[in-house]
Amino acid sequence: MDFDLSPEQIAFQQTAEQFARDVVEPRAAAIDESGAFPSDVMREAASRGLFGVTIPVERGGVGLDYLSYTLAIEAIARASATVAVSLVVTNSLVAELVAHVSSRPVHDWWLRRLARGEALGAFALSEPGAGTDAANQQTTAVHDGNVYRIVGRKIWVTNAEAAEVAVVFASTQPGARRDGITAFLVPLDTSGISRTSRQDSLGVRGLGCMDLDFDVQVGADHVLGAVDGGFQLAMWALQGGRVAIAAQALGIGRAALDHAIAHAKSREQFGRPIATFEAIQFMIADVATELDAARMLMWKAATIKDQRDDGLIESSMAKLSASEAAHRAADKAMQVLASAGYRRGSIAERLFRDARAAEIYQGTSEAQRMIIAKHLGDLENARR
Repeated sequence: MDFDLSPEQIAFQQTAEQFARDVVEPRAAAIDESGAFPSDVMREAASRGLFGVTIPVERGGVGLDYLSYTLAIEAIARASATVAVSLVVTNSLVAELVAHVSSRPVHDWWLRRLARGEALGAFALSEPGAGTDAANQQTTAVHDGNVYRIVGRKIWVTNAEAAEVAVVFASTQPGARRDGITAFLVPLDTSGISRTSRQDSLGVRGLGCMDLDFDVQVGADHVLGAVDGGFQLAMWALQGGRVAIAAQALGIGRAALDHAIAHAKSREQFGRPIATFEAIQFMIADVATELDAARMLMWKAATIKDQRDDGLIESSMAKLSASEAAHRAADKAMQVLASAGYRRGSIAERLFRDARAAEIYQGTSEAQRMIIAKHLGDLENARR
């Protein structure tokens, strides 16, 4: 097993690191403080080739492997979890999904814009009654001739403030749950869409999250994949998204670790740096070990995604491990910094808030454990 990165992977990682250092890090605190969507940062990300990372070149993308993509997301998340998540939504949940299922002219047109960073995408799945129970879609899509009328409400839609297009999931067979959901690619300037700002969030502020109310008509050519096949598409997209969110969580965790180490070396108590005390050393050692273990799971999931476009259990394990390791890293960093970290506006405080979100979006930790346990149960049944 070879753990060495290729020259191409290293070069792309360095591109992302430079972007994070030069563009994202100087803006990170202001993005968090204001909660404003960082449109200028996203435009710069597009100019650096950080959109469409895994989309084939012939379809407008960069054409790199999934591991390269996760290396970039981790590097960016070390500077700002917000910027990283916004990129993950457009890349993993929208562009990759469109590339996966369709080559219709309207879809190809949007895919090229998404892959070049000329447009941001949104993923409209969650509803007031459809979170972990994503099959409980109350938004409906009724077929009438060559159009569908979509009516319903979506909540916590990341990027919605600035996005130009959204993947919208709706029930085309009410009551059929997962067997009656269809995915649509809906331009957000379509008449009949209203956007409502969400209440302020605890962490990853500046994601442009909004609620979307739909009463729109779209052509049948806006259907993604097969009619009634949308639930399976949502789960496919979330598999890739969870690998990328694992990378985002690792970026937060690594930033927390770096911050804790720097403080421990400079902070003196009882006449010496606190880094010389075993209590501090043990916390840092535990955090570093957990983050590296989670990174190996994330690399495994990314590699499997490249090799066979599969890996349900691996993506869930990666997200579960990385998000919880990042939470513990941020917690220990705050402990190391003590009062210097436990104050509004400190880096440690921002990382603590941001890390918590990674255990919730794109499938809670509990949902990941359910997926892993079910998969292991199926394996056990197969042995009998």
